[in-house]
Amino acid sequence: MASVELRNVWKKYGDVVACQDISWTCADGEFFSLLGPSGCGKSSTMRMIAGLESITSGDMFFGERRINDLPPRERNVALVFENWALYPNMTVFDNIAFPLWVRKMPRADIEKKVVWAAKLLGLLDVLHSNVRGLSGGQQQRVSIGRAIVREPQVLLMDEPISHLDASLRARMREELENLVRQLGVTTIYVTHDQVEAMAMADRIAVMDLGKTLQVATPKEIYNRPWNRFVAGFIGEPPMNFAQVEIGQENGWSCLQSPSISLELDPELQGKISAHQGSPQVTLGVRPEDVAVYIEHGSNRVPAVVDFAEHQGERTILTLKLTGGEIFLAEVAADFSPDLASTVFMQFDLQHVHIFENETGLNLTY
Repeated sequence: MASVELRNVWKKYGDVVACQDISWTCADGEFFSLLGPSGCGKSSTMRMIAGLESITSGDMFFGERRINDLPPRERNVALVFENWALYPNMTVFDNIAFPLWVRKMPRADIEKKVVWAAKLLGLLDVLHSNVRGLSGGQQQRVSIGRAIVREPQVLLMDEPISHLDASLRARMREELENLVRQLGVTTIYVTHDQVEAMAMADRIAVMDLGKTLQVATPKEIYNRPWNRFVAGFIGEPPMNFAQVEIGQENGWSCLQSPSISLELDPELQGKISAHQGSPQVTLGVRPEDVAVYIEHGSNRVPAVVDFAEHQGERTILTLKLTGGEIFLAEVAADFSPDLASTVFMQFDLQHVHIFENETGLNLTY
C-alpha cells in the first residue's frame, strides 16, 4: 500500500484549466473521496493519479516515490469505472482473472486469487456464469473483483455506483465501505453524490471549478464548511441562505434585513469582530437548526408556512419570510401548522454561519 500526495498539481487542456494548484495527501490505507459537481476536475485528478493523463505542472507521489513520469503499468493502480467495462462474452471467473492472465501468472495462483476475491464479494455461486445474466450489483462486484486481484497499492473508483437504482446504491455503499476496510487498500473515490462521500469516506476533498476548496472529515465539512459553496453543496435538505447586514442594536452586534433581526451571542460576535469588509453578508442556517414556534418570542423571525413535506419520522416545512426569502425547517412529524399560517423561526446560534459576499468565506469557521 502507499499514501498518495499531490503538490501544487495543475492540469490544462490547451487554454482550458481543469485542475488548479491541487495539494492534498491521502494517507496509506485511507478511504479518500473527491467530491464535486460535474466539470469540477475530480475525474481529471483521478486520471492523473492513474497515469492516464499527464500532469501540466506540480508533483505527485506514491509514498516517497515521485510518479510524474511513471507509466500507468508501473504504478500498480487499479481502476473501477462507472460503466464496469466487463467482457460480455466471458464468465465471471475469466473477467476477474483477466489482468492476471495478462501478467502470465501460473494457473494455480490465478485460481487461488480469483476464488479469494469471489468469496470476499459473494460471487462464488455465479463464478462460472456469463456476466450477461448478472444483476447490476453483481456486475459491479465483478469489476471490483477484477481490480482487487491485482493487489494494487492504490484503488481508484470513478462514480462506480452512480447509475444504480436508489435501493441498490444504498446497499452497494455499505458493501464498498466494508470491502475497503477489509482490504486496507488506499482508496480514492470520485463522486458527485455528497451522500456517498459523507457515508463512506474517512476524509473528503470538495472541489469546484478545478480547485480544492476544503479537505476534512465528513463531520467537519458538514459542521464547519470553509465557504458558501461547500456549505450549500453538502447537506440534504440544503442549507438556507439569506442576505443580511451586520449592524448594532442596544450595544450588541446583530444581523438585519427586511425579514430578519437577529441578535448575536458573544461567541458569534467574537468570530465576526475581525471582519473589515462590507457589512453586507450572507446568513446560512441548516434546516435542522431552525426551530419553529407558534408564538412570537425573543430573537424569533416571523414566516408564513408555504408547504409541508411529511417524511415519516420528520416533516420539512417550507417557510416564506416577509422579504420573500424561502427557508426550510426540519420539525417533528407530529408538528403540523396550517398552511398560510404565521409561525416564528428561532435559529440555533451555535450552528449559524456567516459568509462574506465578496469571497464566500465563512466568517464563523
